[in-house]
Amino acid sequence: MPTHQPSIATAKHRVAGFTSRGIGRIGSLASFLPEFKEFKDLSRLPRKRVNAIIGWGLKATADRARRLAVRQQVPYIALEDGFLRSMGLGVRGYAPHSMVVDHQGIYYDARHPSDLETMIANGEFSATELARARHCMALIRHHRLSKYNHAPDRALPTSGRRRVLVVDQTQGDASITYGAANDDTFRDMLAQAIDEAPDAEVLIKVHPDVIAGKKTGHLLEDARARGCTLIADDLNPWALFDAVDTVHVVTSQLGFEALLAGKRVVCHGMPFFAGWGLTEDRQHCPRRGSARSLEAVFSAAYLRYCRYANPYTGDSSSLEETIDLIADQKRQRTRHSGDWWALGFSGWKRNFIGDFLGPNAKVHFSRKQVRFSRRRLLPRLQASPAPRMLIWAHQASEAHRRHCEQQGLSMWRMEDGFLRSVGLGADLVAPLSLVLDSQGIYYDASRPSDLEELLNGADFSPHLLERAARLRQRLIASRVSKYNLSGHPLPDLPSATRIILVPGQVESDASIAYGSPDIQTNQALLSAVRATNPGAFIIYKPHPDVVSGARVGSIDADAPRHHGLPLYDLEVTDADITDLLDVAHEVHTMCSLTGFEGLLRGVSVHTYGMPFYAGWGLTQDRLACSRRQRLLSLDALVAGTLILYPTYVTPKEKQLCNAETALRLLEQQRAMHRGLSLATRIYRRYRSLMSGRR
Repeated sequence: MPTHQPSIATAKHRVAGFTSRGIGRIGSLASFLPEFKEFKDLSRLPRKRVNAIIGWGLKATADRARRLAVRQQVPYIALEDGFLRSMGLGVRGYAPHSMVVDHQGIYYDARHPSDLETMIANGEFSATELARARHCMALIRHHRLSKYNHAPDRALPTSGRRRVLVVDQTQGDASITYGAANDDTFRDMLAQAIDEAPDAEVLIKVHPDVIAGKKTGHLLEDARARGCTLIADDLNPWALFDAVDTVHVVTSQLGFEALLAGKRVVCHGMPFFAGWGLTEDRQHCPRRGSARSLEAVFSAAYLRYCRYANPYTGDSSSLEETIDLIADQKRQRTRHSGDWWALGFSGWKRNFIGDFLGPNAKVHFSRKQVRFSRRRLLPRLQASPAPRMLIWAHQASEAHRRHCEQQGLSMWRMEDGFLRSVGLGADLVAPLSLVLDSQGIYYDASRPSDLEELLNGADFSPHLLERAARLRQRLIASRVSKYNLSGHPLPDLPSATRIILVPGQVESDASIAYGSPDIQTNQALLSAVRATNPGAFIIYKPHPDVVSGARVGSIDADAPRHHGLPLYDLEVTDADITDLLDVAHEVHTMCSLTGFEGLLRGVSVHTYGMPFYAGWGLTQDRLACSRRQRLLSLDALVAGTLILYPTYVTPKEKQLCNAETALRLLEQQRAMHRGLSLATRIYRRYRSLMSGRR
């Protein structure tokens, strides 16, 4: 086919055309194909001239695109899902995190060369790239990731026999025909696997829809006739790899993942990873003859051939970032799966609670605060071996705890996360992050919490600490805080004086009741700060909820002075908290999150209560907590607090995400934020009137 060379004019603004509207619906298409500046739907007349035409692999639906490319004398570029695609299936609404882009063919077509085959055969891989490949392979092993990652990861029943895995595929899979195989190949594969290991238990992995009769496989009847063990459950492939020493495939990607798991792999077709000396091959491809290391094939396939994008932010991504995102989604989804009895949640919160528990959770809501019984629970939670009660943290009482104990329920508390939103929860702005705690809650220093347990005992790997360092640097550079409210410029401040920032808190908030036993009002805090810092310039910033009129915490206008000195030198209500942290030398707080944000920026932080970030050797503390025994680095604190502890959800897709994605979404939301909406102003007025009546 002739190669079209774009003119200088078109090279600056290259256009790709497509005939499949499904391609046009890929939200991150521009990030996957940055060499094109525009994408045109060519399914309707009149068709415009383009520089290339993109289509989905070699599927029949792309025939029209290929014919059109020939007529317009432009290249046809094949797209396909990448090898680490997403948390869940595309048919269930999960957009791709990775995509392959091939100008010669496509990776599963062994009849012709592909970009991937050329990369493997002719590529030169530096020591740095191979080291990166080993690192990514180790991450995939550690997190037990596959192309799709929704399947449960549970161990197979033990067996006293050696086990061999044979992987079936559904009929019509394009990789079978193009991978030098047919129906007979599967029957031959099963026969050879049994003959090679006559004393072994042969496991046959078939698609669940084959057992249900919705799809047709190749091995179901033969496997039953030969007494093989059928594995029809949707199961994480790594659970299968744990149980076997040999894996037989035709063209399934599970064969390559089995190589990552260190298994012997026998290929009966010609997938992309066959023919390089890594597998035992029953077919031969004359173009593939040179031996390549596993790191080299991985580098070609996952680092060079695949392209990555964050489907929630639309930004280009890397393999490492994609691994981190999907691994965090998987971890959160697994942790929160099962039945939940959610108690006392308002209608507004019910709209988003289920999103944070994930698609594997079943939530049952009750308006009653205390009186519920196991007998009432059983009809609705019968299938759950250990149903959990969920309650907003400040509503949890000792009565709740006792009742859960009597009824055999575990009680979990929920609270806003640390990277929450652009706007206040008091204004009914939905959160991007929440925390769920099975022991207590992060702000309650009177008892253990999951966060405290994490910080005391987690193994913070070098990779996790590097993530935390990058996240911390991005937080500082992007000037993101909990609520991300814009503010007015600061007034001129004294340059030769030590500046202390005192962030106000909502005095009725549970974080003060449980986290600051000695000083519990903003006025008392200011008095204590002034008493020990008579010469400092003290800036007091009331809490945004107090300023908005929603919560309690105002300073008495006639507050007594301390030895003739005012409690503070400047009150700012409409300044951006990050601007204040830029000028502050110290932050003095009961237990405000501003202290944590100050730590991130290298500000000296003095605590008068026991917030979650105190007691780890990073702050100047008035109180002590005997349970906190570990000295932490700042990045370890960030890793536990922002990466491992909270749960994040995308506001548009309502899907679990991770801290880095939430931060980017906050940046994007803040860039579009234009101040308080009319609805929010009306709601604030209504709230103030109702508060006044009470």
